[in-house]
Amino acid sequence: MLRLLLALCAVAGIFATATPAQAADAAPVTQAAYLAERLRENPVHVTDQLPREVSRSTAPDFARLAKKTGVPTYVLVLPSQSSTDGKQLLGAVHDRLGRDGLYVLVDDSAVAEATAYGVRVPAEAASTVAMYELPYDAGPLRSFERFIDVIAQGGEKATARAAAARETYRDDEPAEMYIGPSDRRNQSFLTGILLTGVPLLILLVAGFARRRRRRSGAGRRVPRWVVPGAAVLTAAAIALTAPLVFDQTRSSAAQPPSPADLSARVDRVAAGLKKDPVYADPESPRVLDSRRLDRLHDRIRDFRRSDGGGPVYVALVPQTPASESAGDSWLFAAAVHAASRQDGLYVVADPDDGTIDVYNYGLRLADSLSLDLPDAVTLGDSRADKADDHLLGERLDTLMTFLDKAPRTDRPGFESTPAAAPKADEEYALPPLFATDFWPGLFVGAFAALLLSGVVAGVMWTAGRLLRRRDPAPEATHLLPFTAPTEPSASYLRRTAYTELTTLTGEFTDPDDRTRAWDHLDAAMLLVDGDPDRARAAGTDPATLVAVTVLARAGRAALAGDPDDLCCGVNPLHGPAVSRHHVRVAAQGNSRRLLPVCDPCRDTAIAEPGGIPGRLMKLPDPSLGNSRVPYYDATDGPLTAVPDGIARLIDKVRETAGVH
Repeated sequence: MLRLLLALCAVAGIFATATPAQAADAAPVTQAAYLAERLRENPVHVTDQLPREVSRSTAPDFARLAKKTGVPTYVLVLPSQSSTDGKQLLGAVHDRLGRDGLYVLVDDSAVAEATAYGVRVPAEAASTVAMYELPYDAGPLRSFERFIDVIAQGGEKATARAAAARETYRDDEPAEMYIGPSDRRNQSFLTGILLTGVPLLILLVAGFARRRRRRSGAGRRVPRWVVPGAAVLTAAAIALTAPLVFDQTRSSAAQPPSPADLSARVDRVAAGLKKDPVYADPESPRVLDSRRLDRLHDRIRDFRRSDGGGPVYVALVPQTPASESAGDSWLFAAAVHAASRQDGLYVVADPDDGTIDVYNYGLRLADSLSLDLPDAVTLGDSRADKADDHLLGERLDTLMTFLDKAPRTDRPGFESTPAAAPKADEEYALPPLFATDFWPGLFVGAFAALLLSGVVAGVMWTAGRLLRRRDPAPEATHLLPFTAPTEPSASYLRRTAYTELTTLTGEFTDPDDRTRAWDHLDAAMLLVDGDPDRARAAGTDPATLVAVTVLARAGRAALAGDPDDLCCGVNPLHGPAVSRHHVRVAAQGNSRRLLPVCDPCRDTAIAEPGGIPGRLMKLPDPSLGNSRVPYYDATDGPLTAVPDGIARLIDKVRETAGVH
C-alpha cells in the first residue's frame, strides 16, 4: 500500500511540473482515453458537435455498414482537428481500448483515416478509393459506405480499384453530386425562359409560316387550333418535365437533424459548467495542463470573490460551421447560458483555432468589454499561431488579469439577443424550381422568342431571295395572288419579266410549233425587241415589263393546255382570272369597273368591296411625277388591254409594234 501511495504522489508531481509542450504531447492520450471509453460502450461513436452535417441519429447507419466488413470495426465520427494526427489518434484509442480490429476516423466530410490492428483488411486501398471516386460533397456517410464496399471486395480487388481510381481522377475530380442555391436559380431561370420562349416561338414562327402558306394557297389546309394547341402542349410538357429533370431538393448530403441532435452539445456543456466553471471538450486535444488549469480555477475563484466580480464560465469547445450554432460563438454562449440558467461571464475558447470570445450575462461590467480586449487575447499573436495549444492557458490568464482591472458599472449588463442561426431543416433545402429567378426567366423567354423569331424570319427571307437570284424560277401560279405586290418595284418587275420570258423560251422545244402559245411568246418578244435581256435593262418601262410577264405566263399556261384567256384585272400579276365582276376601283365614291378577277380578288369583291382599291396594282405615272396610280391609268400602251383578255393584249402589242 505504501508503494502505491508513493507511486501516485510521483505521478502527481510529474503532471504538476509538466511544461506546456509536455502537456501538448500528452493531449492525444487524454482525448484517446475518452474516445476509447465511448467505443467500449458502442463500437460506433458519432459526435454531437456536427449536427448540421452528420448528426448522432446517423449512428445506426454507420453501425449497419460497419457490420459488412467481417471484422470488428470501430468508428469515430469527429470534427476535423488541425492539431491532431488521425493515425496517431487511432493508435492511441486502440491502445486504450485494447481490442484488435479496423479503426476508422470520419470527419464532417469523408473518411479521414483508417488503420487495421490485428486483422487483414485493405484499409489503405479503401481509403484511397473513397477519396478519389467520390466528389467532395458526397458526405461522410456515403464516403464510409464506399469505403466499406471496397473493404468487402478483398485485398487484391481493392488494390486494383485504388490504382484505377487514382489514375482516373488524378487530374479531374468527379462531378459534384449536389447543386447550390445559385445553380437552382439558374435552373429556375432556364425553366422560365423555356416555358414562355418555346411556346411563343412556335406561335410566332408558325404565324410567319402561315402567312407564307397563305401566299401559296396552302394555309387553309392546317386547322387554326393546331398551332395554339401545339404551343399549349409544349408549355405543359416543359412545366411537367422540368421538375423531373431538375429534381434536386437539397444542396448537401446532410440530413436534417432532430431537435435532440441540435441541443445535445449545449446540454452537455451546460451540465459540465454546473459542475466545474472550466469545461474542456473531451473530444478535442487537451490544451490546458494541470498547472494552467489549477491557476485558471484560482483566478476564477478570486474574481468571483472580488468587489464587483462574479462567476466566470470557460468553455473550451470548438466552434464549427456544422455545429448547432453554425460556428457562431455568441449563439453558443447564449444557448449555454439559457440551458444552465446561471448568470455570469461566459468565455468561449476554441481549442482548434485558438480564438477567445467573452459574453456578459449579469455581471457589472461595461458593455464595451469585448471590444476593449486586446487582439493578443482574443485572436492571439504569432507565437500563439505556431503553438499547438494556441497558448490558450497563458492568454486566459491574461484575460483574467484584464477582468480584474476592468471598470465596474452600477447595474449588471446583459448581451443582446444574437441573430438566429440558419434553420437546420432549411439550411440545405433548395428553393422551389418555380420561384426566385423563374419569374425573370419568363420575361427573358418572351423577349428571346420575339428576337429569335425575327432572326428566323430574316434568315428565311434572305435565303429565299438568294435562292431566287442564284436560280431564278417562275413562282407557282397558285402562289401569285398572295405574293404579287400591289406596288411592284422596278427591280422586281425586271427580274420577274426576265425569268418568265426566259422560262417560256426554254419550254419551246419545237421551233416550228405555231400554236396559241407561240402568239404569246411572239407578242412578249415584240415588247423587248426580240432580246430577252432587254427585260432586265434599267430603262425598260414598268408597264411594258408587266405586259411581258402577263404574256409569258399565259404562254406557259397555253403550253400546259390551259385554255384560260383572262388575266386578273385588279392586279395582272395575280395570274389567271376565274370570272368577271363589277368591282369598286376608288377608295372614295362609288366608281366601279367590270374587271376579270382571280379567286382571292373575287372573294374580296364579294365579302369586302371596299378592299379592292387597296389590291389594285399601281404603277408610277411620269406625268404626275412618278406618283403611283392604277396601272390602266399609268399608261396608254398595250397593258390597258388586260381587262379585255389575253387575246386582246396580243393584238394591242402587235398594233403598237406595227405587226399584222
